[in-house]
Amino acid sequence: MTLTERWTSRVLLVDDDDRLLLLCGRDPRSPGARWWFTVGGGVEEGEDYLQAAVREVWEETALSLPVGRLSPVVWTRQAIFSVDGRGFDQYEEYRLARVAPHEARAMNIRTEEALYGHRWWSITELAGTTETVRPKKMASLLPDLLATVQLDRWPVPVPVHLGDFNEDTDPE
Repeated sequence: MTLTERWTSRVLLVDDDDRLLLLCGRDPRSPGARWWFTVGGGVEEGEDYLQAAVREVWEETALSLPVGRLSPVVWTRQAIFSVDGRGFDQYEEYRLARVAPHEARAMNIRTEEALYGHRWWSITELAGTTETVRPKKMASLLPDLLATVQLDRWPVPVPVHLGDFNEDTDPE
C-alpha cells in the first residue's frame, strides 16, 4: 500500500475539570473498528501548524480560539495507519488549550466524526477504558502536562516525542 505523507496539528482541548475532549472515528471498511482521538487535522497548503490548529478547532467544534490560547508544542508523534483503504504516514504536533465552562457548553461538534460520538474524558476514565485512544498512553501522559500548565500562562516545554508507531501493526 502506498503511504500518503500528512502533517497534522492536533489540539488537546481540556476543560476546567481537566477533562479532555476526544472525537470518535471509525473505518468504514473495518466493521466495528473505532478509536478516540484529539481535535485537529491536516495542515493545508499555505498554513503553518498554529493556523491549522485554530482552523481545525473552529471546523470541528465551532470554538473561535485565538492563537495566543494555544500552548507551545508539547508532544510530537509519527504514525503510520490506514483508513478506508488508504495508507498514511502522519507527523503530528500537539498543543494544549484550556476551555472555560461557557466555551465547553457552547461547542458544536460538527465534524464527520460527530456521527460516531465525542466525549469529555477524565484521566481516570482514560486510564480505565478498553477503547482505543490515540495517542496511546494518554492517561499517563496528561497528568504531568496538566500539572505544569495554567490557563493562558504557558511554560516553555521541550516537546516530548511520543514515538514512531504503525497503528495497523503495533499492539495497543
